Amino acid sequence: MAQPPCEHFDSNTLKTADELVCQECVKTGDSWVHLRTCQTCGGTHCCDSSPNQHKHYHATQHPVIISAEPGEQWAWCYVDKQFMRYGKAN
Repeated sequence: MAQPPCEHFDSNTLKTADELVCQECVKTGDSWVHLRTCQTCGGTHCCDSSPNQHKHYHATQHPVIISAEPGEQWAWCYVDKQFMRYGKAN
């Protein structure tokens, strides 16, 4: 049975990273592994695999992030615990 689409995500109104940096890591001079962009506020932060694990969702309750990595077109909804792909390939 297919999972219903996430109501928190609209791939037609994507917020993308202005710069490919973790805004929080830059402030402290630290590094990151991968970047994610919040689809509520547009902030870009490091992933859970990064040393600082800037867990934006836990601080804000903003539900959806997309990968900010070049060539990746996927989203994650923390509320629905749902992985979604978007873009022309889907």
